[in-house]
Amino acid sequence: MNLLGIHHVSILTGKAEKNFEFYTKVLGMRLVKKSVNQDDTSSYHLFYGDAKGNPGTELTFFDIPMLAPTHPGVSSISSTSLRVRDEESLQYWKKRFEEFGVTHEEIKKRANRNTLAFEDFEGTKLILVADDGEDGVAAGEAWSDSDVPVEHGIVGLGAVLLRVRDQKPTARVLTDVLGFEHVGTYPSVDGDGLPDVHVYSTGEGGVGAEVHIQERPDLPKERIGRGGVHHVAFRIPNEEEYDKWAKRIQEAGLMNSGKVDRFYFRALYFREPNGILFELSTDTPGFDVDESVDSLGQNLSLPPFLEDQRKQIEQKLRPLTLSE
Repeated sequence: MNLLGIHHVSILTGKAEKNFEFYTKVLGMRLVKKSVNQDDTSSYHLFYGDAKGNPGTELTFFDIPMLAPTHPGVSSISSTSLRVRDEESLQYWKKRFEEFGVTHEEIKKRANRNTLAFEDFEGTKLILVADDGEDGVAAGEAWSDSDVPVEHGIVGLGAVLLRVRDQKPTARVLTDVLGFEHVGTYPSVDGDGLPDVHVYSTGEGGVGAEVHIQERPDLPKERIGRGGVHHVAFRIPNEEEYDKWAKRIQEAGLMNSGKVDRFYFRALYFREPNGILFELSTDTPGFDVDESVDSLGQNLSLPPFLEDQRKQIEQKLRPLTLSE
């Protein structure tokens, strides 16, 4: 009963149209599902991933117009990694970011891997990480229908970085409840004298199955807004293990959502002791359960339990033009 790695990361945006332009036209990711926030159907929920919408490749965005910006701090998922092939790919992306005016750093080592940190137009902190054929959770398949060469395309999610005031309670949940292992540390690249970053790994390991934690007691608590990360979800292979995980979370005494059917996957939500929202999500049934792989993301998709409300939902949604 092991978590396989990171399933998806969900972020807040205040402008879905510009978000679509950035993640598909600049980053070359595929829009694999255009849906609604199932907890607030007046809001869009956009999913970007690899060519087939594989688990472990999705960044998702809740569209909340007029949202205030995020004020960074602790109790946060402060950055999210995206996997590319190798350092040659990072060099390609560095040039591309310069062409598109994307804020970025120089290529740096994190956890002994070559990385390139950058920001989207709302200040979301992202890091490209060179996979370099590393053993561990398998990468996805880069989307070929973009102007980013397939050999340099984004192939999945890498580690998330958590910033907390005290890492011990968060680490206990990762290791004692979720089955992660502490596999090392690396120096912070954010300035001299800052605490090392601790690396925790699950499943077959590798950057697609890691959580990084840094203690920053000097920072205030994050006030999340546009560009902020709402939650990180971890992969459960199937519904049989999902039932076991739901029982384990309950027995661990963690307040949680209980089982939630999102149709494309089954989910369970809880907050770890520093207040960061975690989700456990199944790989099954997947995003092609109601659309063919070839037509993913082309229409507004609603789960069956919302389908009878489609007319009312579409009337409440603001018009959204996503130009291919």
